[in-house]
Amino acid sequence: MGLVISTVNMKGGVGKTTLTVNLATCLAKNHGKRVLVVDLDSQISATLSLMPPQEFAKLRKARRTLSYLIDQLVRPHIQRKYFTPDLVCSQICEISGMELLPGDIELYDEYLVSNMLHKKAVYEGNDDFQKVWNNFENILVKKIIQPVKNDYDFIIMDCAPGYNLLTRSGLAASDLYLLPARPEPLSLVGIQLLEKRIAKLKQNHSSEPNDLLNLNLLGIVFILSSGSVFGRYYKQVLQRIEGDFDPNQIFQNRIPMDVNVAKAVDTFTPVAIANPNAPGARAFANLAEELIKKLN
Repeated sequence: MGLVISTVNMKGGVGKTTLTVNLATCLAKNHGKRVLVVDLDSQISATLSLMPPQEFAKLRKARRTLSYLIDQLVRPHIQRKYFTPDLVCSQICEISGMELLPGDIELYDEYLVSNMLHKKAVYEGNDDFQKVWNNFENILVKKIIQPVKNDYDFIIMDCAPGYNLLTRSGLAASDLYLLPARPEPLSLVGIQLLEKRIAKLKQNHSSEPNDLLNLNLLGIVFILSSGSVFGRYYKQVLQRIEGDFDPNQIFQNRIPMDVNVAKAVDTFTPVAIANPNAPGARAFANLAEELIKKLN
């Protein structure tokens, strides 16, 4: 059964998607792991980091994206043609064992979700709408990945910044979460907010049969920006984070500022494939090795 990991941060622009796709690539390419990337972000950055726009456009036109599976759970009365295994894209970037469940720019309609859950609450005579919502939140992503969970060593989910329904549901479906961060003051705020949100999420689902008490932080990964080395708050932020977390929760390998990482995005290919000798690519390779050792 695959280990499910969410990559998440309340703040955007911290390298969340870059971490997801390159870590997944290194696990598959360098360690022979079977890896599924699930794009839970409507910005579809993970999807477009692994396939060109024209290929994604064809999938979207054929309704072979994550939004189809979400709608399946929001409107279960409609007869369906596809299920999760049918929508998984194989041999991503021509890497054996590397697969993708592509996202969509319109993942779900909030009105349809709220309306469906309201009708469900009324039908069941349940006046605790929050409990009905929490239950749906708890099962949404779990039900989507369950049919393929045994096919992989790792399922890595790229969550949207902030804290929307899919991010919460992705965390509820995860065994562990990765927290990418930049050594900057605002990034520290994002970490603090996320930890509070996850504590609340665990509390909300504590009455469920399969509660979230086993959801743990796998580690914080620092992704350096151009101003990180010389910024006056750089060392202060690092010391603050190192003081707030156990040493085992902070990865020793850090991702350096590398223009090749940005260039690789333009080719719709992870830097670990586009330029494997670049400093950023080598850093991701070392990070994947550290992650496997940490799990072992």
